Amino acid sequence: MKLDDLYRRVIMDHYKTPRNRGELDEGAVTVHLNNPTCGDRISLQMQIADGIVNDAKFSGEGCSISLASASMMTAAIKGKKLDEALKMADDFSDLMKGETPEFEYEDIEALSGVNKFPARIKCATLAWNAMRKGIEENNK
Repeated sequence: MKLDDLYRRVIMDHYKTPRNRGELDEGAVTVHLNNPTCGDRISLQMQIADGIVNDAKFSGEGCSISLASASMMTAAIKGKKLDEALKMADDFSDLMKGETPEFEYEDIEALSGVNKFPARIKCATLAWNAMRKGIEENNK
């Protein structure tokens, strides 16, 4: 099996059976973002306490890239310190630029091919941008 085929399967798995889809109780940091170019919409919720993302869930509609990325991102940031989550967002941005950072949650690397399709980068980064915005708003 070629690497591209494996990556496609990982993306479709996260799209068809997303991790952390749903809503958190009141008190969660909530961010709503959309990508009007593609029609993607995401609502990200994070439970943050003592500088740690204790839980993260998302809801919304979008393409397979957008929803798979949200699924991967929420799985990756759970239990992470805020600075670690922000570092992951920076690394993901680098991945979209064609660089090859390493991720502890390896499924994220399946999105590395998105950088070949510039119009789809906004789809892949939507959830990551929501996470960054939520952490920044929480830290005010």
